[in-house]
Amino acid sequence: MADLGIDIGVETVKTVVLHQNKMIGSSVMKAGLNRVQSIEASLEAALGEGGLARTDVDHVVSTGIGLGDVRFSSGQVSEIAADARGIFWLHPRARTIVDVGSEHARAIRLNDQGQVIDFVRNQKCASGVGTFIQAMARALEIAVEEISPLSLTSDNPLSMNSTCVVFADSEVVSLIHAKTPKPDIARAIHQVVAARTGALVQRLGLKEDVCFIGGVARNPGVTALLESLLSVKLHVPREPQLVGALGAALFAAAKRGL
Repeated sequence: MADLGIDIGVETVKTVVLHQNKMIGSSVMKAGLNRVQSIEASLEAALGEGGLARTDVDHVVSTGIGLGDVRFSSGQVSEIAADARGIFWLHPRARTIVDVGSEHARAIRLNDQGQVIDFVRNQKCASGVGTFIQAMARALEIAVEEISPLSLTSDNPLSMNSTCVVFADSEVVSLIHAKTPKPDIARAIHQVVAARTGALVQRLGLKEDVCFIGGVARNPGVTALLESLLSVKLHVPREPQLVGALGAALFAAAKRGL
């Protein structure tokens, strides 16, 4: 039998399928207006990748902001617990987790057994998270996929005074009107995210190895600046946005002693 973990975020639904302690299927889908429908679609896609049917599923554990929308779940776990379980399975030497998604940023400390010993979160503000980068890409009139490679072409550090999305949007427009090169603006945008994330890690206290997960961990521009700021190598899983769902799947497997 297979076990499933489903992580329901603000923008995406992530599903991981475990079978005999191996990840055999996964899915990342946009969380549409009908979240329940998106969950079902992600579930079917992940099972299809693993060549399984719903009848092959034993336990399902949900996590994330919409964990209660998984009507067929066997249990629920917090995002903190899911992150810890997932990353320790992937990288047992991890002692600090940095998780940045579309609307959250958090840093988590683990002990040698992979248990959470402390964590800090960002305040309810869009600065320093994925939605900030998306909003700034719109202000630059480029696709969000373009902003990271663009930032990496800049070797001219530029500071932005605003960290609030509303004021930063106006600042970006002013920089454009001042003929500031777009790569330099893109780098400054990434620096805001790295600085806010780095501040969380410094509040918690850094201990290596440090793993960077969440959707923003797929952004090489933020990763490079955060490594420079913290003076540490960040370990980024191949699919960093799936770690929470993986952790939930591991909790599901544990329900039957696997």
